Amino acid sequence: MTHVIEVPAPDDAASLGALQLTVWLQTYPNEEAGVDEAWIREHRGSSASAEGIARWREFIETAGRRPDLLFCRAVRSGTEIVGFLCGRRDEVVTLGPMYLLEQARGHGAGGRLMGEFLAWAEGAPIFLWVTEYNERAVRFYEMYGFEATGERELWRGRLPNVRMARACTPSVERGHGGSSDI
Repeated sequence: MTHVIEVPAPDDAASLGALQLTVWLQTYPNEEAGVDEAWIREHRGSSASAEGIARWREFIETAGRRPDLLFCRAVRSGTEIVGFLCGRRDEVVTLGPMYLLEQARGHGAGGRLMGEFLAWAEGAPIFLWVTEYNERAVRFYEMYGFEATGERELWRGRLPNVRMARACTPSVERGHGGSSDI
């Protein structure tokens, strides 16, 4: 399976919105947390709505104008977008969202996305939120040096998230004369 990572175009907004909802439906149902398909559609269905697509289009366009502040990459398999990673830089660098469809997982696309994001972050400390019971994602982030901070939240009163952080990396890892951490 060949995956191409690229900057999404504004016309990709509908695909990103639909993909976000699909990945949520694949990843987050959890009986213990009370997260089922109906709950996901209620709280994430808007990502595939006209309003959600407009928000995606605006984000993509803004990222194109301000790549120093906003990061967004899509993963394509043929013509289909099968994943994406976005982030932002303000007072801190924040990673998220990052999603891959089930069929795209385990083929190296996530690591390549992370590599591009870490290069963009230029060694700055990075923060993210991850769903506590999404053990595969937690392990993935740990492989890239993220550690739990102890902060927790219940997103929309049900989805148990934990905060993870990756400390600032030495300049040698930022492309100033050494190997990277990937």
